[in-house]
Amino acid sequence: MLMKAVESYLAVRRAAGFKLEVVGVLLRSFARFAEKRGEGFVRAQTAIDWAKTSPSSEQKARRLRIIIRWARYLRAEDRRHEIPPDQDFGPRRQRTLPFIFEPRDVIRLIQQALELPFVESLFPQTIGTLLAVLACTGLRISEALALRFDDVTADGLFIRETKFRKSRLVPLHDTAVAGLSRYLSLRRRIAESHDHLFVSPQGSPLRYWYVRKTFRRLVQAIGLDSRPGQARPQLHSLRHTFAVRALESCPDGRDRIAQHMLALSTYLGHANVADTYWYLQATPQLLNDISVAAESFLKGERK
Repeated sequence: MLMKAVESYLAVRRAAGFKLEVVGVLLRSFARFAEKRGEGFVRAQTAIDWAKTSPSSEQKARRLRIIIRWARYLRAEDRRHEIPPDQDFGPRRQRTLPFIFEPRDVIRLIQQALELPFVESLFPQTIGTLLAVLACTGLRISEALALRFDDVTADGLFIRETKFRKSRLVPLHDTAVAGLSRYLSLRRRIAESHDHLFVSPQGSPLRYWYVRKTFRRLVQAIGLDSRPGQARPQLHSLRHTFAVRALESCPDGRDRIAQHMLALSTYLGHANVADTYWYLQATPQLLNDISVAAESFLKGERK
């Protein structure tokens, strides 16, 4: 009975665009655990006992949160299911603040890419353009590497079903359009059997591991390292940087801020706007802006 309930729940959530691969594995594991005890409904103590079989407190807490969410879904139709308490398995790991590039560092990174070897190929321009696209659009690296010729439209970049099975259109600034057009004029000269925008020195579609390896070389070459309280620079740091800079330009006023956050969340392809709000803690400037706004609000100076 519980295994059937697992499959029903997963089908509903996946129809909404969630992959839930790990969640599916864990829910099936719990269902087997409970059924060995002869239970056909979610029991709070059984959920806690199952969560405790995980080695770390963080994994225990994550397991239990998954069961709690599932139990709420089941209990809406059958109150014999119990919703486990949010058990305290110890302090949760704090999410590390992302590395945020300074504008000059992004320029240096792209310039360094243009000096890469394989000068007889398009590779230096490919990496330089790829990094520029990531920096000015906030795309995920997987989304950028999946781009094809037809995805470059007059209205922007068409990002096909990626994370959460969502497609979206990403507008481009005029300078980005000009830079991408220059690269495309070079890329189209390469006769290939595929139409990927970004290709390796051998002419095949560019792979993530290759880009990551090259990115690390570039970061080391310009002497860029982690900053106090931040993670080391990664490819995804360009997306983090885009989000933070967009928030720093957010207009005043609660209504306008809310609209700005929602627009940014949609632009970035976030499934949950909470993922966008997390960036508010990413830089001292944003934290200072929040502090000043809160102080003004308490003094009755702003609405």
